[in-house]
Amino acid sequence: MDFMTIDLTALGWDADWASDARRRADCQPGRVARVERGVCTVLGAAGPLRATLGGAVLATAARDRSYLPCVGDWVLLATWPDRHVTVEVVLPRRTAVVSRTTGRAGQGQVLAANLTVAAVVEPMRPGPDLGRIECLLALARESGARPLLVLTKADLVADPAAVVRQVAAAAPGVPVLPVRAQRGDGLDPLRAEVAPGRTLGLLGPSRAGRSSLVNALAGAVTLPTSASRRVDGAGRPHSAGRALVAVPGGGAVVETPGVRAVPG
Repeated sequence: MDFMTIDLTALGWDADWASDARRRADCQPGRVARVERGVCTVLGAAGPLRATLGGAVLATAARDRSYLPCVGDWVLLATWPDRHVTVEVVLPRRTAVVSRTTGRAGQGQVLAANLTVAAVVEPMRPGPDLGRIECLLALARESGARPLLVLTKADLVADPAAVVRQVAAAAPGVPVLPVRAQRGDGLDPLRAEVAPGRTLGLLGPSRAGRSSLVNALAGAVTLPTSASRRVDGAGRPHSAGRALVAVPGGGAVVETPGVRAVPG
Protein backbone atom coordinates (compact mmCIF):
# COMPACT_ATOMS: atom_id res chain seq x y z
CA MET A 1 0.00 0.00 0.00
CA ASP A 2 1.34 3.44 -0.86
CA PHE A 3 2.12 5.67 2.07
CA MET A 4 -0.59 8.19 2.77
CA THR A 5 -1.61 10.49 5.57
CA ILE A 6 -5.07 11.27 6.86
CA ASP A 7 -6.17 14.50 8.53
CA LEU A 8 -8.03 13.19 11.53
CA THR A 9 -9.46 16.62 12.37
CA ALA A 10 -11.25 16.56 9.02
CA LEU A 11 -12.88 13.32 10.19
CA GLY A 12 -14.00 14.87 13.47
CA TRP A 13 -11.05 14.45 15.85
CA ASP A 14 -10.94 17.41 18.26
CA ALA A 15 -9.62 18.59 21.61
CA ASP A 16 -12.32 16.75 23.55
CA TRP A 17 -11.49 13.44 21.86
CA ALA A 18 -7.79 14.12 22.50
CA SER A 19 -8.53 14.71 26.18
CA ASP A 20 -10.31 11.35 26.38
CA ALA A 21 -7.30 9.70 24.74
CA ARG A 22 -4.68 11.01 27.17
CA ARG A 23 -5.16 8.06 29.51
CA ARG A 24 -3.47 5.88 26.90
CA ALA A 25 -0.52 7.95 25.67
CA ASP A 26 1.05 4.75 24.31
CA CYS A 27 -1.75 4.40 21.74
CA GLN A 28 -2.65 6.23 18.56
CA PRO A 29 -6.17 7.36 17.65
CA GLY A 30 -8.12 6.31 14.60
CA ARG A 31 -11.67 6.12 13.30
CA VAL A 32 -13.33 2.82 12.39
CA ALA A 33 -14.26 2.70 8.71
CA ARG A 34 -15.39 -0.94 8.52
CA VAL A 35 -15.76 -4.02 10.71
CA GLU A 36 -15.60 -7.50 9.19
CA ARG A 37 -15.63 -10.63 11.36
CA GLY A 38 -13.96 -8.92 14.29
CA VAL A 39 -11.30 -7.17 12.22
CA CYS A 40 -11.51 -3.38 11.97
CA THR A 41 -10.32 -1.17 9.15
CA VAL A 42 -9.28 2.00 10.97
CA LEU A 43 -8.34 5.36 9.47
CA GLY A 44 -5.26 6.56 11.37
CA ALA A 45 -3.03 9.57 10.83
CA ALA A 46 -0.57 7.44 8.84
CA GLY A 47 -3.28 5.84 6.68
CA PRO A 48 -5.68 2.90 6.89
CA LEU A 49 -4.80 0.09 9.31
CA ARG A 50 -6.19 -3.39 9.94
CA ALA A 51 -6.67 -4.06 13.62
CA THR A 52 -7.94 -6.94 15.71
CA LEU A 53 -9.56 -6.55 19.11
CA GLY A 54 -7.34 -6.28 22.17
CA GLY A 55 -7.89 -8.24 25.36
CA ALA A 56 -9.41 -5.33 27.28
CA VAL A 57 -11.96 -4.68 24.53
CA LEU A 58 -12.90 -8.35 24.36
CA ALA A 59 -13.28 -8.56 28.14
CA THR A 60 -15.55 -5.50 28.28
CA ALA A 61 -17.57 -6.69 25.27
CA ALA A 62 -18.15 -10.04 26.99
CA ARG A 63 -20.16 -8.11 29.60
CA ASP A 64 -21.66 -5.57 27.21
CA ARG A 65 -21.68 -6.32 23.49
CA SER A 66 -22.49 -2.69 22.68
CA TYR A 67 -18.84 -1.92 23.51
CA LEU A 68 -17.67 -3.76 20.40
CA PRO A 69 -16.24 -1.29 17.85
CA CYS A 70 -18.62 -0.21 15.10
CA VAL A 71 -18.38 2.02 12.06
CA GLY A 72 -17.80 5.63 13.10
CA ASP A 73 -16.21 4.83 16.46
CA TRP A 74 -13.06 6.61 17.57
CA VAL A 75 -10.64 4.05 18.98
CA LEU A 76 -7.13 3.89 20.42
CA LEU A 77 -4.69 1.52 18.73
CA ALA A 78 -1.59 -0.26 19.97
CA THR A 79 1.13 -1.41 17.57
CA TRP A 80 3.15 -4.38 18.81
CA PRO A 81 6.79 -5.29 18.03
CA ASP A 82 5.62 -7.77 15.37
CA ARG A 83 3.66 -4.86 13.78
CA HIS A 84 0.35 -6.40 14.80
CA VAL A 85 -2.24 -3.68 15.56
CA THR A 86 -4.99 -4.03 18.17
CA VAL A 87 -7.92 -1.90 19.29
CA GLU A 88 -7.28 -1.23 22.97
CA VAL A 89 -9.97 1.36 23.78
CA VAL A 90 -13.29 2.41 22.26
CA LEU A 91 -13.75 6.08 23.17
CA PRO A 92 -17.16 7.17 24.52
CA ARG A 93 -19.70 7.73 21.75
CA ARG A 94 -21.31 11.13 21.35
CA THR A 95 -24.14 9.71 19.28
CA ALA A 96 -25.10 6.13 18.44
CA VAL A 97 -27.62 4.56 16.08
CA VAL A 98 -28.84 1.52 18.00
CA SER A 99 -31.23 -1.09 16.66
CA ARG A 100 -34.01 -1.96 19.06
CA THR A 101 -33.76 -5.59 17.94
CA THR A 102 -32.25 -7.32 20.93
CA GLY A 103 -29.80 -10.17 21.04
CA ARG A 104 -29.16 -12.86 23.61
CA ALA A 105 -28.27 -10.35 26.30
CA GLY A 106 -31.24 -8.13 25.53
CA GLN A 107 -28.96 -5.42 24.14
CA GLY A 108 -29.52 -3.47 20.96
CA GLN A 109 -26.97 -3.59 18.16
CA VAL A 110 -24.97 -0.41 17.59
CA LEU A 111 -25.17 0.26 13.85
CA ALA A 112 -23.07 3.44 13.61
CA ALA A 113 -21.48 5.93 15.99
CA ASN A 114 -20.61 9.60 16.21
CA LEU A 115 -22.89 10.83 13.44
CA THR A 116 -23.61 14.54 13.21
CA VAL A 117 -26.67 14.02 11.01
CA ALA A 118 -28.68 10.81 10.61
CA ALA A 119 -30.46 10.90 7.24
CA VAL A 120 -33.27 8.48 6.48
CA VAL A 121 -33.08 7.56 2.77
CA GLU A 122 -36.36 6.54 1.14
CA PRO A 123 -37.03 6.02 -2.60
CA MET A 124 -39.89 7.89 -4.26
CA ARG A 125 -40.52 4.88 -6.46
CA PRO A 126 -42.14 2.64 -5.44
CA GLY A 127 -44.10 5.04 -3.26
CA PRO A 128 -42.57 6.00 0.09
CA ASP A 129 -43.43 3.71 2.99
CA LEU A 130 -44.62 6.15 5.65
CA GLY A 131 -44.56 3.53 8.40
CA ARG A 132 -40.95 2.68 7.67
CA ILE A 133 -40.05 6.37 7.54
CA GLU A 134 -41.63 6.88 10.97
CA CYS A 135 -39.63 3.97 12.46
CA LEU A 136 -36.32 5.09 10.98
CA LEU A 137 -36.84 8.71 11.99
CA ALA A 138 -37.40 7.47 15.55
CA LEU A 139 -34.10 5.61 15.28
CA ALA A 140 -32.39 8.76 13.98
CA ARG A 141 -33.80 10.95 16.76
CA GLU A 142 -32.87 8.48 19.48
CA SER A 143 -29.28 8.39 18.19
CA GLY A 144 -28.67 11.97 19.33
CA ALA A 145 -27.81 13.06 15.79
CA ARG A 146 -29.92 15.58 13.89
CA PRO A 147 -32.55 13.80 11.75
CA LEU A 148 -32.95 14.43 8.03
CA LEU A 149 -35.08 12.80 5.33
CA VAL A 150 -33.74 12.24 1.81
CA LEU A 151 -36.09 11.15 -0.97
CA THR A 152 -34.23 9.50 -3.84
CA LYS A 153 -35.20 8.61 -7.41
CA ALA A 154 -37.08 11.86 -7.85
CA ASP A 155 -36.67 11.51 -11.62
CA LEU A 156 -38.86 8.37 -11.64
CA VAL A 157 -42.11 10.00 -10.51
CA ALA A 158 -44.35 12.39 -12.40
CA ASP A 159 -44.81 14.91 -9.56
CA PRO A 160 -41.94 14.77 -7.04
CA ALA A 161 -43.15 17.94 -5.31
CA ALA A 162 -46.41 16.21 -4.40
CA VAL A 163 -44.49 13.28 -2.90
CA VAL A 164 -42.35 15.71 -0.88
CA ARG A 165 -45.49 17.39 0.49
CA GLN A 166 -47.01 14.04 1.44
CA VAL A 167 -43.90 12.88 3.27
CA ALA A 168 -43.24 16.26 4.93
CA ALA A 169 -46.77 16.18 6.37
CA ALA A 170 -45.99 12.81 7.96
CA ALA A 171 -42.60 14.00 9.30
CA PRO A 172 -43.19 17.46 10.81
CA GLY A 173 -40.09 19.40 11.73
CA VAL A 174 -37.74 17.20 9.68
CA PRO A 175 -36.13 18.71 6.56
CA VAL A 176 -37.06 16.74 3.41
CA LEU A 177 -34.61 16.76 0.49
CA PRO A 178 -35.59 15.31 -2.92
CA VAL A 179 -32.53 14.22 -4.93
CA ARG A 180 -31.49 12.63 -8.20
CA ALA A 181 -28.13 11.19 -7.21
CA GLN A 182 -27.13 9.91 -10.64
CA ARG A 183 -27.60 13.37 -12.16
CA GLY A 184 -26.46 15.31 -9.10
CA ASP A 185 -29.73 17.22 -8.78
CA GLY A 186 -30.64 18.40 -5.28
CA LEU A 187 -27.34 17.34 -3.70
CA ASP A 188 -26.08 20.78 -2.63
CA PRO A 189 -28.08 20.87 0.64
CA LEU A 190 -26.82 17.36 1.42
CA ARG A 191 -23.22 18.31 0.63
CA ALA A 192 -23.54 21.09 3.20
CA GLU A 193 -24.00 18.37 5.83
CA VAL A 194 -20.63 16.82 4.92
CA ALA A 195 -18.13 19.43 6.07
CA PRO A 196 -14.80 19.11 7.89
CA GLY A 197 -15.39 17.50 11.27
CA ARG A 198 -18.94 16.41 10.41
CA THR A 199 -20.33 12.95 9.65
CA LEU A 200 -23.48 12.22 7.67
CA GLY A 201 -25.09 8.83 8.22
CA LEU A 202 -27.44 7.26 5.66
CA LEU A 203 -30.12 4.88 6.97
CA GLY A 204 -32.60 3.09 4.76
CA PRO A 205 -33.77 -0.07 3.03
CA SER A 206 -31.94 -1.97 0.31
CA ARG A 207 -32.03 -0.39 -3.16
CA ALA A 208 -32.95 3.03 -1.77
CA GLY A 209 -29.94 4.64 -3.44
CA ARG A 210 -27.63 5.10 -0.45
CA SER A 211 -24.50 3.92 -2.26
CA SER A 212 -25.22 6.25 -5.18
CA LEU A 213 -25.48 9.11 -2.70
CA VAL A 214 -22.13 8.19 -1.10
CA ASN A 215 -20.44 8.03 -4.50
CA ALA A 216 -21.94 11.36 -5.55
CA LEU A 217 -20.83 13.07 -2.34
CA ALA A 218 -17.35 11.53 -2.46
CA GLY A 219 -16.93 12.42 -6.14
CA ALA A 220 -15.83 8.86 -6.98
CA VAL A 221 -17.11 5.30 -7.02
CA THR A 222 -16.26 4.25 -3.48
CA LEU A 223 -19.13 1.82 -2.86
CA PRO A 224 -20.79 -0.61 -5.28
CA THR A 225 -24.34 0.29 -6.25
CA SER A 226 -27.17 -2.25 -6.42
CA ALA A 227 -26.62 -2.69 -10.15
CA SER A 228 -23.05 -3.92 -9.59
CA ARG A 229 -23.42 -5.96 -6.38
CA ARG A 230 -23.20 -9.73 -6.39
CA VAL A 231 -26.54 -11.49 -6.43
CA ASP A 232 -27.40 -14.58 -4.42
CA GLY A 233 -29.53 -17.51 -5.53
CA ALA A 234 -32.74 -15.72 -4.61
CA GLY A 235 -31.88 -12.77 -6.83
CA ARG A 236 -31.10 -10.40 -3.93
CA PRO A 237 -28.07 -8.10 -4.06
CA HIS A 238 -25.43 -8.61 -1.40
CA SER A 239 -24.80 -5.40 0.53
CA ALA A 240 -21.23 -4.18 0.78
CA GLY A 241 -21.73 -3.76 4.55
CA ARG A 242 -21.56 -0.71 6.78
CA ALA A 243 -18.76 1.65 5.79
CA LEU A 244 -17.38 5.09 6.60
CA VAL A 245 -16.07 7.01 3.59
CA ALA A 246 -13.88 10.10 3.97
CA VAL A 247 -15.00 12.89 1.66
CA PRO A 248 -12.43 15.07 -0.17
CA GLY A 249 -12.23 18.44 1.55
CA GLY A 250 -13.24 17.02 4.92
CA GLY A 251 -16.09 15.20 6.56
CA ALA A 252 -17.33 11.65 6.19
CA VAL A 253 -20.36 9.67 5.07
CA VAL A 254 -21.51 6.45 6.73
CA GLU A 255 -23.67 4.02 4.77
CA THR A 256 -25.77 1.66 6.88
CA PRO A 257 -27.27 -0.79 4.37
CA GLY A 258 -30.42 -2.83 4.55
CA VAL A 259 -32.10 -0.97 7.43
CA ARG A 260 -35.82 -1.22 6.78
CA ALA A 261 -37.77 -1.02 10.00
CA VAL A 262 -37.10 -1.17 13.68
CA PRO A 263 -39.28 -3.38 15.86
CA GLY A 264 -40.63 -1.75 18.99
